[in-house]
Formats: sequence, C-alpha cells, structure tokens
Amino acid sequence: MAGDAYRDDRLLDRLAGELPEARAGLARIWAVLPRARLVGGVVRDLIAGRPVADIDMATPEAPERVMAALAEAGIRIVPTGLAHGTVTAVVAGRPYEVTTLRRDERTDGRHAVVAWTDDWREDAARRDFTINAMSCGRDGVVHDYFGGRADVRAGHVRFVGDAATRIHEDALRILRFFRFHARYGRGEPDGAAMAAITVLADGLARLSAERVWSELRRILAGPALMPTLALMAQSGVLARLLPEGADRPALDRLLATGAPAEPILRLGVLAQGDAGGLAARLRLSRAETLTLSSVMSSIGTAPMPDPALDDDARRRLLADEPADVLVRRSWVGQAARLGQPSAEWDALRRDLVARPRPVFPLAGRDLLAAGVAPGPRIGQALAEVRAWWMAGGCRADRKACLARLRECAVDGAAGPPSV
Repeated sequence: MAGDAYRDDRLLDRLAGELPEARAGLARIWAVLPRARLVGGVVRDLIAGRPVADIDMATPEAPERVMAALAEAGIRIVPTGLAHGTVTAVVAGRPYEVTTLRRDERTDGRHAVVAWTDDWREDAARRDFTINAMSCGRDGVVHDYFGGRADVRAGHVRFVGDAATRIHEDALRILRFFRFHARYGRGEPDGAAMAAITVLADGLARLSAERVWSELRRILAGPALMPTLALMAQSGVLARLLPEGADRPALDRLLATGAPAEPILRLGVLAQGDAGGLAARLRLSRAETLTLSSVMSSIGTAPMPDPALDDDARRRLLADEPADVLVRRSWVGQAARLGQPSAEWDALRRDLVARPRPVFPLAGRDLLAAGVAPGPRIGQALAEVRAWWMAGGCRADRKACLARLRECAVDGAAGPPSV
C-alpha cells in the first residue's frame, strides 16, 4: 500500500450505521463499477465524525461506460452533468453522484475545460482543499495524496498546492475558503491562503452573481459567522461584496438574541445602503428581494413590533403585514433594543404567529353598490373606511363597515368626511 493510502474499515461501517440504506446502494454500484471510490465531502465528514449528507463517487471509467454499466444493472441514471463527467445513480430513492476522473485543460477564473483521466492523484490535485481531496474505495482504503486527514484532525483548511494557483483557476474558492474554515477550521486561518486571497480578491468581480450568492448565503447561515466576517473584512473580501458598508456590530447583536440562522435576515441587518440595489447585484429571487426589503426597511421607518403593544395595536400590524414579516422585524427590534435573548419578545412572536390575520371586509364593488360614483372617490372612501376600521383595532365586521361606508358616502356629497 502506497504511503499516501491507509486502510480504515471504520469509515464504511460508520457510513452504513449512519445511512443504513446506503450500504445496499453502494454495493449495487460497486458491483458494476468496482474501481469507483467515495470522494470529497463524504470522506472528509466520516473522518471528522460529522453527519454525512450527500454521497459522491468518482471512477476512472468514461461517462458513457458508467451510464451503460449502471443501466445494464437496472440502476436508474440521470445525466446531471455530462459536460463535467457527472451522472447520478438513483438506488432506492437515494442519489449517488458518479463523476469520471478529470484534469483541467483550461481555466479562466470562472470555468474549467476538463478532460477525462484515469489518474486519481491528478483528479485530486484539481480539488480546492486538502480535506476535500481524499477518496475511499470499497476495500476501506483511504487515498490521501495531500495530507487531508491530518488537516481534518488539526482543524486546518488548506488549499491543495499553491493557493494563488487554485484561486486563479476559480475565484469562487475565495468564498469557499471562508465557508470551510468556519465549519472545519480551528484557530488562525492558513497564512498562505489569506495572503493569496488578499491579493486576488478582485477576482470575485469576474464571477456570476448567482455563484457568489450561493456561497455567501451558506456563510451567512453557517457557524462562526462573526469571526468569519472579520477575516473577510481583513482580506478586503467583505468590502467587495458589500461596497455600501457592513454593520457587523448590528449583526453581532442580532446573533446574540438567538435569532434563526436565516441568510436574508442576517444579510438585511448586516448590509447598508439600498435593498433594491443589493438584491439586483446578487440576483436575488423575487421572494428573497421582498424579504430583504422588509428587513432593511424595519431598520428605518417601518412599524416595529414591540412586546408593549396592546391587542389592538398587534391586530393593526397584522392587518398591514403578514406574520412572517413582523416576526423578522421583531428580531431586528430586539437586537437594536436589547441585543440579548428575551422571553417577552419570544412571547410576542408566538402571539403574532398564532393570531388570525385581520382582513378588511370591504372592496371597491361595495362602494359602487353603496352609490359612490366610479372615479377617485372610490379609493378615497375605501381608504377612509379602512382607516376607521384600523383605528378600532380591526374589529368592525362587514355590517359595521358598510354602515360606516354609507356615512362616508353621504358626507362625501358635501366634501370628504372625517374619520
């Protein structure tokens, strides 16, 4: 056995114990692709003693041979990434990504042109970090060409080979470094990595917004967020992602409240400037954009939930905004006013979620039926009745609102009524 390989049957036993259904699935795949190995995150997490989510494999066989062998064995296949040599085998409902060994032919900092190879070390050398460059065969032998096991155990996130070269190949590795250091690192970050990132941070501008946001959202939802943002600020990366400014103390206060690890909530508190501009730059979805705007507006002038609000005031808030928006704003308010956990604020959120949302019982057709002539007066009268309904704690039913509408319609003949 080569010096960069060692046998560890406990890894496969641990995987079978954690994901019992995987034992049979891997056995079927290995029966037709005996040279395939587990690669990347599954090996890393088994060595680290962490839960395994996805099971990725690699093989020297070309993609066409992989698909033919799996199909002949009756295994369902999905050609998820043939351009990069990846197919997905589905066994008993669980997906297993199988990728042909690759080497980079050309890279431009964003994409790579690859060719197939049968050299495992060559494939491992194109991976980002040593902890992600290990593989394990069905015989339990772990192949570790760059010291990944030692780095896992030391909590050391280190690029494979020269850090600057890896970043030149794909600048997204800058953000991946911070994400992986937050999850697997201990102590000071790798000095060579930080030096290369500081020099090459401008490369982030060449990446698509979708790829940047995909990594940034994982950082925002992940562990050790404040130390990670400090490293990103130190290297100049944070200023490139959020050039309008980043309020790290405000985010620190939010985290201290125990707020949920929602990326948009955290981004809304951290980022400064215009929500629309930030959403456009990161190419956020419509739903994400609306959430970001509601969070950032709560730091300014939007109505803020507060435990001291009485029953009517809470109903008025819910009449204007759904509970999920108000809950996020409550976290912002708690962070600004307390910066620590609070049973009162928790009770406020439970109350907002449990309450039925008040719905104003009239619409424009009701005004027409009451004799209000079509035109601007429709909207004016509807707004007047709704203001009256809101002032009463959103309690008036349809009958009471219609009565008020008739009053407004009569008064409207002589001029706008007062509410």
